[in-house]
Amino acid sequence: MSDAGAKGPLAGVVVVDLTRALSGPRATWLLAGLGATVIKIESPEVGDSARLNPPYVGEGGLSMSKRDESDMTLAILNRSPGKHSVTLDLKGPGALDVYRDLVRRADVVVENFTAGTADRLGVGYAATREVNQSIVYCSISGFGKDSNPGVRAMDTVIQALSGLMMTNGGPGDPPIRVGIPIADNVTPLFGVVGILAALRHRDQTGTGQHVDVSMLGAMTSLVATEDWEAMEQLGQPIRTGPTLPRLVPFGLFRCKDGYVAIVAPQDRMAHDLFRAIGRPELTDDPRFATRDGRVREPRVVEEAIEAWTGDRPVSEVLRVLGSERVSVAQVRTQREALNDPRVVERGETLPVVHPRLGEIPGIRTSGVPIKFSEDSTGFAFPARRLGEDNDAIYGEMLGYTAERIAQLRRSGTI
Repeated sequence: MSDAGAKGPLAGVVVVDLTRALSGPRATWLLAGLGATVIKIESPEVGDSARLNPPYVGEGGLSMSKRDESDMTLAILNRSPGKHSVTLDLKGPGALDVYRDLVRRADVVVENFTAGTADRLGVGYAATREVNQSIVYCSISGFGKDSNPGVRAMDTVIQALSGLMMTNGGPGDPPIRVGIPIADNVTPLFGVVGILAALRHRDQTGTGQHVDVSMLGAMTSLVATEDWEAMEQLGQPIRTGPTLPRLVPFGLFRCKDGYVAIVAPQDRMAHDLFRAIGRPELTDDPRFATRDGRVREPRVVEEAIEAWTGDRPVSEVLRVLGSERVSVAQVRTQREALNDPRVVERGETLPVVHPRLGEIPGIRTSGVPIKFSEDSTGFAFPARRLGEDNDAIYGEMLGYTAERIAQLRRSGTI
């Protein structure tokens, strides 16, 4: 089965989505945005927990609590466009038969239960592969499918354990949490990479496989891209605050009315910057003419730059440095960034769309930031209401009779 008229490089790929909250739903969000048919399985009672995460939006506008049936959370509107919603209590009578019928028609299953939960429910990889040997089954968990860490894998927990919180801030600062749930958002990208690689393998061999991605592993691998241990052994500061001394000039600098980011680590770039701020003599000073020299006295360079930027508004700093080809940018608010015409035009941010009310003015969300020369990306429809596609999926796709669907409803299975 595929959505009629579906476009995108994954058109025709059917995904059974067992995920909830954020890390798993972000993976299936991306698969839907690339054209896959995603069937999101939710509990009949409340559905995905994201359906209860305020703020809500509906006919009465924005609110922090649900007021009427038109209200839906921004979390579900942002994470579930292009996904069909069906309800299924995996512990209910006949539920595993329904799950197996879905899996027989699927290419991919994605789950982000706590390690071991999927197996206990009867929907783990081994049970799923018995039904469909070519299935690509992706597990996204906090610590890996075989781990029993004794702690619930929330984004902040993973940020703490991965060392990420100690990469931000300066010496003596407390640990700093990254302001977006970065582990929940980055880990599913690795999951999708694994799914696509496994689909390629399946297309070549006919054999599916289990893709196992952990949040801790994903985030720690990112932290490991910097040379923390080497810098520590060399006696260099690990937490450097708004600048990065080993690449000086590199970082954030205060202006009269805000901040700018300046990046000029190469000698030619640094010389252009020195000229722009009226300090050309720094280019001829052997302490600052080369990067090897500058890293020995980074604060002298940074203080010279901030003495100049601090007396000027951001607009002047951007104009003057831009005219000298210095890499400089204003530090913007989130709203300013989301409405940048460049990302809006490319569809990298999109309006939030409510299934009944259409576009919600003044609120933007993620688009798929990938462009193809021969394919398109995007979402065929807004997020669905809970169980909205039960009749279509169970009746049209699986061929269940109206009586069987009614019986599943009466038993509370769907």
